Amino acid sequence: MQTSHPPAVRVRGLRKRYGNPRTGYKDAVAGLDLDVASGEIVAVLGPNGAGKTTTIEILEGFRDRDDGEVEVLGEDPRRAGRSWRARIGVVMQDSRDMSELTVLEKVRSAAASYPDPRDPTEVIAAVGLGEKTRARTRGLSGGQRRRLDVALGIVGRPELLFLDEPTTGFDPHARRSFWDLVTRLRDDGTTILLTTHYLDEAAHLADRVVVVRGGVVVAEGTPDSLGGPEARTPVVEWDDGGVRRTERTDRPTAAVARLISAAGPDREVPGLAVTRPTLEDVYLSLIGEDSPASGDLARPDDSMEVA
Repeated sequence: MQTSHPPAVRVRGLRKRYGNPRTGYKDAVAGLDLDVASGEIVAVLGPNGAGKTTTIEILEGFRDRDDGEVEVLGEDPRRAGRSWRARIGVVMQDSRDMSELTVLEKVRSAAASYPDPRDPTEVIAAVGLGEKTRARTRGLSGGQRRRLDVALGIVGRPELLFLDEPTTGFDPHARRSFWDLVTRLRDDGTTILLTTHYLDEAAHLADRVVVVRGGVVVAEGTPDSLGGPEARTPVVEWDDGGVRRTERTDRPTAAVARLISAAGPDREVPGLAVTRPTLEDVYLSLIGEDSPASGDLARPDDSMEVA
């Protein structure tokens, strides 16, 4: 989605390293470039340790950088003041709030920090906590606390919303309700920068997907175009004398017809399969994985929630 407005996020040559002279240094972010247009949803994907969270924390102003240019809503986060912070919303990856405040009290308290907040009761209902308004925060389940995190992130009516793994702990129904909420926020003009391990979430929500590996962007595009045309070309596979053969072709029907003709009448082509690469396939090829690594990639039915 392109707009005539200045970009909400502009990053050039971002670097962040950790370590010391004795043990040596390692780049968590190694010259990353990123643009997020006003009003779009951008999903940042990458394996664990790719530099996604470090990058997001720098953009949010919670972590300093070692080098590079960063502008968020027209300001450098490390020098921006309170008025700038009131324009952004943050849903962090890990929240362990065990407050004695009720859900309503917590959201009302957060709303009081913003010049033009949303109605706390409406926000609580929007994230699916309407029946928990008077419940103590410490008594919420993990998934419910995650929904409360989202409520706290959006109550200030932010221009730019950072969502770091927002649906961790959500059941499938809650995730889809949250997707509807994110889409409504975008339709109302909110720019959203999202990190997620759920590829169906990125495919459903994102206007654009950015893949990060080794602290740099290795690919970006719409969910349907990521990796370029070649990455989405159908693949024909079959067994040939105990060897698995593959052919990537934009004419899979013709390839199958040729294999059937070669096999002869009334004979099956052993192991014949035709597949069209999915976003998951393209993503895994971009990060150099043949199959999902544990903890790196989640499927829709991987998240469970009690209560």
